[in-house]
Amino acid sequence: MSTSPTMDRRLVVLFAIACGASVANLYYAQPLLDRIADDLDVSPGAAGLLVTASQIGYALGLVTVVPLGDLIARHRLVAPLMTLCTLALLGAAAAPNLPVLLLAVLGVGVTAVVAQVLVPLAGALAADHERGTVVGTVMSGLLIGILAARTISGLLAAAAGWRTVYVAAAGLCALLGIVLHRMLPRLPAADPALTYRGLVRSLWPLVRDEPVVRRRMVYGALGMAGFTVVWTSLAFLMAEDYGKGEAETGLLGLAGLFGAVAALGAGRLADRGWAHRSTGSFLLCVALGWALLWAGGESIAALVAGLVLVDLGMQGQHITNQSTLYALRPEARSRLTTLYMTGNFAAGAVASAFAGVAWSAGGWDAVCLVGGGLALVGCLVWLDEHLRAHPAAARRS
Repeated sequence: MSTSPTMDRRLVVLFAIACGASVANLYYAQPLLDRIADDLDVSPGAAGLLVTASQIGYALGLVTVVPLGDLIARHRLVAPLMTLCTLALLGAAAAPNLPVLLLAVLGVGVTAVVAQVLVPLAGALAADHERGTVVGTVMSGLLIGILAARTISGLLAAAAGWRTVYVAAAGLCALLGIVLHRMLPRLPAADPALTYRGLVRSLWPLVRDEPVVRRRMVYGALGMAGFTVVWTSLAFLMAEDYGKGEAETGLLGLAGLFGAVAALGAGRLADRGWAHRSTGSFLLCVALGWALLWAGGESIAALVAGLVLVDLGMQGQHITNQSTLYALRPEARSRLTTLYMTGNFAAGAVASAFAGVAWSAGGWDAVCLVGGGLALVGCLVWLDEHLRAHPAAARRS
């Protein structure tokens, strides 16, 4: 069993698939809510609590489970989490009523954070010169899982019912758990002398003492907020302005998949020491994307182009953020993941509420005003960082 960094191509692909499949479990329910409501004889509003339950579960997992990766050898966390996730998915498939389904989906959310155990493990296994590339590939798999989950879920449910979605997900989760258990290299715990209480108490000092952590958390939160705003509002635009249904809206996820694949290069840029410049470029990409999305209220071509740019920019800076954080404090990678992803999650939750308010207040124009504003704030934060790092250039200008 290896205790030195080792991350060959097969393992990188396995990590990417496992992360994508794990995080996809959070999103399978979204296109199924009407069907679930009819089957369990509950209101659409009650069925919508399934999305809330998965989000609450994921937040709990981020805060309570992911930091354990700095206390316990990460490979020892993966198999138990995959096993529990499989059981939770089977519980969802067999749920006789909404309360049981809510409890099962809550469990799915908690255990789906195995993806956030695997990402820092990938960073630990990768050599210094390729860490950004490896993390970028794994994160692209995760992001593709998010974008593809809704389409796959809808197609499978249409063919065989919504419960089949959860059975299939459980089977995939079990298979990946077995493969990961066999193939994961064994690394020691990053800091076995820590206690769990000390682990939790050390989170705030990381934010307080590391300016890089604070900046990257801000970039990540703004990116996730913008991503949430556009994908929360898109169904309204397609239905009300274009007269299209769920299938057509789901197909727009292909634009996001293109962005995820294109963002793979972000890790390579970070490996070459261009993290700061590439962050600025990705943030500008998001801003330009929102300008196209605004035009997308009347042009489907502009809408697709805007989605590609926004997803490319968001995912590119997200990969750059994590590559930068994992190079900062190797012994605290799991805690840095907790801080970064919790900030993203909180920003996404707030943004989803603002997206609904914006649509009700002013339709797609208001949504684009919110999203464009977030993109502008991100650009201004980057510009402030750039001027502080290069005061001579600022004086010349």
